Amino acid sequence: MAKLFRAAIMGPPGSGKGTISKRIAQSFGLQYLSSGHYLRESIAANTEAGVLVKTYVERGMLVPDHVMTRLMLPRLEQLSGYSWLLDGFPRTLAQALALNNLYQLDLVISLNIPYETLRERLSDRWIHPPSGRVYNMGFNQPRVQGKDDITGEPLIQHDDDKPEALMARLRHYKDVAKPVIDLYKSQGILHSFSGTETDRIWPYINSLLSTKMHPQPLDACQSRTP
Repeated sequence: MAKLFRAAIMGPPGSGKGTISKRIAQSFGLQYLSSGHYLRESIAANTEAGVLVKTYVERGMLVPDHVMTRLMLPRLEQLSGYSWLLDGFPRTLAQALALNNLYQLDLVISLNIPYETLRERLSDRWIHPPSGRVYNMGFNQPRVQGKDDITGEPLIQHDDDKPEALMARLRHYKDVAKPVIDLYKSQGILHSFSGTETDRIWPYINSLLSTKMHPQPLDACQSRTP
């Protein structure tokens, strides 16, 4: 049986993590677990953990480490027979250490995108809150201005995607991510990619993963977005 492959992707808001994650999942047959999507699913399903998460989300607070690990680690246990890619977890050193106690990651991808590029991307970003679908007025516009393609419901722009809040978000990301990045660097599994265009970064990520594992045909994939 082929060795299971476990990976995570890190990057600031607007870095293209979601786009690259989906490409990795499709190209290499990994289960894709986005913490943001899973949080929304848990809230919608009114699970015990979802109810707890909702109390923080409604107050605009970050979900604490112990709640995130309580939510995510049992989900990973359900995927114990699969290779997977994590997006948005672990976000902090405490989460990384909790994950480390159960699983040894094979690879961590860190995306380094210039501030000006992030600012431009996020100022053009509009969201469909119930599903988490993201649109960009520069390169991924909705079919009808201001409306979600699937439901027709209105799109919104997050206050924290606006320029005045973005610098604080990026500073917070750097502060929180640095010890996580240092941990994975010390384990020899961190690979950083810099650039301004996802399509230019992708070939390098694809090449790296091709040396670590064999690409899978698309029909063999079971990309999952919980």
